[in-house]
Amino acid sequence: MQHAIIRSTLAIGLVCGLGVALAADKKEAAEPVVKKSDAGICHDKSSPSFGNTKKFTPFASMDECVKSGGKPPAAQPAAPAADVVKKSDSGICHDAKSPSYERTKKFTEFKTLDECVKSGGKLPK
Repeated sequence: MQHAIIRSTLAIGLVCGLGVALAADKKEAAEPVVKKSDAGICHDKSSPSFGNTKKFTPFASMDECVKSGGKPPAAQPAAPAADVVKKSDSGICHDAKSPSYERTKKFTEFKTLDECVKSGGKLPK
């Protein structure tokens, strides 16, 4: 009788311990790569605010989050996509063929040169 109680107690302890371990694995597996906060900021695991962000929309990548309308934290500027047209602060539209494309760091993104020009931008000389 005493052995049966000990075996039952061990089995219950093993099952409970396994359940806790499985729950921890599921939580880690379910943790998103990027969290877009209610404020619209995309935090990846390198962001100091990643762990503190409790109300969020999960995303598989920073690019996916930014494309959804999110913004990277101030310390992590998003790298523009290769097909982005950059309208510089001086109002000049640079596509990837422009000699000034890589040097243009402060800009507004556009999908096409036409959209950039329609927004008031100018083509480079």
